Amino acid sequence: MNQLQNRQISGQAGFTLIELALVVLLLGLMASLSLPLISGFEPNRLDSSARRLAGTVKYLYNEAAMTGREHRLTFDLTDNSYRAANISFSGELQPLQGVGAKKKLGSGVKFASIYQPQRGEQSEGEITTALLPGGWLEETIIHLQDDKDHKMTLRLVPLTGLTEFYDGYRDFR
Repeated sequence: MNQLQNRQISGQAGFTLIELALVVLLLGLMASLSLPLISGFEPNRLDSSARRLAGTVKYLYNEAAMTGREHRLTFDLTDNSYRAANISFSGELQPLQGVGAKKKLGSGVKFASIYQPQRGEQSEGEITTALLPGGWLEETIIHLQDDKDHKMTLRLVPLTGLTEFYDGYRDFR
């Protein structure tokens, strides 16, 4: 009786050669279809740079409202970076750390230009946006461009602290 049970158990255990061949064939087929998609994938640095900048703006907008102090976001168009500071109660400009520390745009991403209705359009040097504690910030239109000539426009909305995103170059004059 033991031999009969051993045969039944061994006959049911494991996979047949046909089942293994089918699994290997399916894995190979899925790999051959997905590898071209994966190898062509590269992170969208333009989009991630824009979203990180928008997060910084929203953070500073909220900080200005909560602390009751004016905050400033300075864009360095030559260095393709931005940094934040606040104005102390004694009137001194104090650089911020953490979220407000100096940050560069992603690799291959640059500021094409920045437009503010009060100052006009600027494509080099530094330009500053004020975020006031009363819940207002200067309207600022930021044009970003990557090394593949893709463009994105960001609009900092004055009364909400939100950032609107637009594909391509948008002129709001």
